Amino acid sequence: MSYTLLRGTFVIRYPDLPRRGPEPDGDTVKFRPDNPALVERLARHSGRPPGINRRGVSVRLEAIDALETHFAETHQEPAGALAARDELLRLLGFTNVTFWDDLPNTVRSADQDELRGHVLSNGIDANGRLIAFAYAGDHPGPDGSAVFLDGPLADGSVNAALLSAGLVYPAFYATLPAELRTHLAEVSAQARRKALPSGIWPRSTGDPNGPATIAGLTAAEQLVMWPKLFRRIVPYLAEGFTDFSHFDAWLRADPVHRDDQLFLLDKLERGNLHDVVRASGQQVQLTVWPERFVIDPDPAPPGAPVRPPLIAAGDLLIVAALPDPAGADRGAESVTLLNLTPDAVDLSGWSLSDTGGGRLALSGSIAGGATLRVTPGAALRLGNQGDGLVLVDEAGTTIDQVTYKADQVRAGRTICFGR
Repeated sequence: MSYTLLRGTFVIRYPDLPRRGPEPDGDTVKFRPDNPALVERLARHSGRPPGINRRGVSVRLEAIDALETHFAETHQEPAGALAARDELLRLLGFTNVTFWDDLPNTVRSADQDELRGHVLSNGIDANGRLIAFAYAGDHPGPDGSAVFLDGPLADGSVNAALLSAGLVYPAFYATLPAELRTHLAEVSAQARRKALPSGIWPRSTGDPNGPATIAGLTAAEQLVMWPKLFRRIVPYLAEGFTDFSHFDAWLRADPVHRDDQLFLLDKLERGNLHDVVRASGQQVQLTVWPERFVIDPDPAPPGAPVRPPLIAAGDLLIVAALPDPAGADRGAESVTLLNLTPDAVDLSGWSLSDTGGGRLALSGSIAGGATLRVTPGAALRLGNQGDGLVLVDEAGTTIDQVTYKADQVRAGRTICFGR
């Protein structure tokens, strides 16, 4: 499946607000994209727009769930929660990170307040966060371009590294493509079999290996258990329940915010969270390993759009290319652009680039509804054995991209990119 590449900077501390900075944990980190407009164009799976401002947007790492360092004024086992957080920061390149004694989730100092990195995202979650795979360093591709994310590429992410090290639980939402889910499920299963002492699995409880005994919130805070189950237990106990005899009914009473809809992979049927949880007395147990079911995102409220807003200004398409003109190629190759908007678009600062690294600066304008035939010249050579073209605006945002293969190239024939 294609993910959108977002280049930018991971941020863990605000120098101007040293005690009010981000609070990174084992599966969430602040990210400031180079082009915020790209975030606005992502799908909104639960109808929630991205929670982005000038300081950035929170990234929720896809496919993993770390022990809670802070949730509704509670936490999970500190050793496991902090180990995941510290490893996430290390993987992103941060060093010598310290936290305030009285604000243990806020960074007090570090060798770096921010570092370059990139994410591959396919949408926004119900809390306005980017759903993404995170990587240290820059990506060579154009900002906003589509990147096909397969198992090997996912293995290079911070997400997979944490999962492989046994520092986090899996949490597979329906936003995760099936191929990646299958791949990462095996990564998680291998980590559980290894049960590294530095990870969570030797101490995991409330899972198919046995129930967790929870006498109250204080006891729950010292346990290693699937974080989503913990996040259900906390409000349940806060309502005054003293045991789990009513937990099943409590879950079922709210099918959106408590009793998550699931797809049970072993049974190949739909279900809910209550179908994989057993609770009574002071014991709670997740009866199925979390990689064996898929969680539906929160549904969008009635009328809330799940698709990104349409962007009228600068809505251009690459509609045709002539890579092999009759006679000599140099100076005779061409690329045709189409302006879908009713207004003229100024191309100053725009560019066309290809997979070979060529780049052609554009100029002039295209009238509304009109086409413009561009001659690349020496700056950009269209490959006769196949190539890719990317159209980028003055802000560095990818507006359109196309590819063609060698068998589409015929002397003197223009390739039309169907839409």
